[in-house]
Amino acid sequence: MTPPRRSAAWYGKLDKDGFIHRSWMKNQGFPDHVFDGRPVIGICNTWSELTPCNSGLRVLAEAVKRGVWEAGGFPVEFPVTSLGETQMKPTAMLFRNLLAMDVEECIRAYGMDGVVLLGGCDKTTPGQVMGAASVDLPSIVVSAGPMLNGKWRGRDIGSGTDVWKFSEAVRAGDMTLADFMAAESGMSRSAGVCMTMGTASTMAALVEAMGLALPTNAALPAVDARRTALAHLTGRRIVEMVEEDLKPSDILNRAAFENAILVNAAVGGSTNAVVHLLAIAGRVGVDLTLADFELGGDIPLLVNCMPSGAYLMEDFAYAGGVPAVLAQLRDQLRPARTVLGGEIAAYAEGAEIFNDDVIRPVSNPVKPAAGLRVLRGNLAPDGAIVKPSAASDALLEHEGAAYVFENIEQLKTEIDRDDLPVTPDTVLVLKGCGPKGYPGMPEVGNMPIPAKLVRAGVRDMVRVSDARMSGTAFGTVVLHVAPEAQDGGPLGLVRTGDRIRLSASNGELTLLVEEAELAARRARWQPDPPHYTRGYAKLYVDHVLQADRGADLDFLVGKDTRPVTRESH
Repeated sequence: MTPPRRSAAWYGKLDKDGFIHRSWMKNQGFPDHVFDGRPVIGICNTWSELTPCNSGLRVLAEAVKRGVWEAGGFPVEFPVTSLGETQMKPTAMLFRNLLAMDVEECIRAYGMDGVVLLGGCDKTTPGQVMGAASVDLPSIVVSAGPMLNGKWRGRDIGSGTDVWKFSEAVRAGDMTLADFMAAESGMSRSAGVCMTMGTASTMAALVEAMGLALPTNAALPAVDARRTALAHLTGRRIVEMVEEDLKPSDILNRAAFENAILVNAAVGGSTNAVVHLLAIAGRVGVDLTLADFELGGDIPLLVNCMPSGAYLMEDFAYAGGVPAVLAQLRDQLRPARTVLGGEIAAYAEGAEIFNDDVIRPVSNPVKPAAGLRVLRGNLAPDGAIVKPSAASDALLEHEGAAYVFENIEQLKTEIDRDDLPVTPDTVLVLKGCGPKGYPGMPEVGNMPIPAKLVRAGVRDMVRVSDARMSGTAFGTVVLHVAPEAQDGGPLGLVRTGDRIRLSASNGELTLLVEEAELAARRARWQPDPPHYTRGYAKLYVDHVLQADRGADLDFLVGKDTRPVTRESH
């Protein structure tokens, strides 16, 4: 005999409580028979006009509903916190854990049996997955999809990546301000996330590679009818998943995370995937560490998309998308279950490359090795990362004198000084931008090149910080230094003139200062006063873990699958 559904505790009772739950829902025009015990499917929507990346999710929600009805389910849409990376201050990352709490508590509190997660912009996908995994009801992702390729003066331009290039060109005097402003309108031509392989498209690719979404979820453009059809099919599939009791805990095992690491390398994915995968792993009890990201170290870069390559996500979709990449990685993929019930290898069956310059075969990669490099040393005892596929090869082995910015305000004040005492060999160091320091660990690690060096033709330097950088950014940028400066990490002890050695090949980040001198500095060090003393920001600063732990809140690690037993009436 099939056990009663979770939703039966809300809608199946023939008493006062059941009366209240059903009657109030009926004010929306739902007839009696939809409360007959069929699966109730929550559609968790991060749509918002303040999150332009997610502005197409209303359309996808309606398509999901069609699929749910078709499969005999009862769809109910609900809103959660929406995080617009380009719009929020101080940084959307500050609120990722708030979204995860919102998703977790909504799923737990409402009478649903399964959930479809509609997300897109950078932090929405990991935040939703973190929250859903913590409750462990059947869950599946539908991503917003990328914008159409940007167009300007007969060429394709990519969100983020070309912005940084255009900005530096203006600073160098190689591009007029009028041209810069003209490019603005041509860059974002449709609903959807960044059309470069930024964090949003990276996370969409990784949830597909982890088996949390249907095949082709990552790359189909937001406005492509095939994405709407995919949403319809997802609505059908979540009803089946409820019948099968197929939950995130059945999918998100260690093999799934290893597959995500491999695919992140092959697609030239965002460095932000590190903190997000670590946080998701913490929710499901998988012992994932920074060292595990070295699994991707020898994976070739197969996807020729900005910022690591030349093309954009629309081109990636037409060339075959994630299934074509999985087909190229078939020998490396770990056996892992997916939302379709079978193994991830099924996503690659019949997949072809339709443009072998956009998706390269393993025999002709963009770069022979593309995985993130994990760095350790006395400057980063708990680790740091660098993205070789977006870096200058010559700078990945480098030693130079530091120029230190104590905070982001100092950087903004000084970076364009003509008398700034820096050379192309200088290592720029930025403090106070980690999880606690900013707070929220913003995407400022790819510091601007000093104006006087830009005018001299310099386009890359070694930069070191406890911050993140946009997945659309590029450069030889050492990120996520842990512990952060504000938490007492050695980064807080660095002074201008100290020498720093970076060796990506050896996984080394070393501050070349005698330990006795560092001990003396440490004895005098004091953290900066807190920026926030109330509300969620204070809760965050008091409880956030460091980057090597995924920057989750300490009391949210793990999950709680206990049933809700207390009635509110």
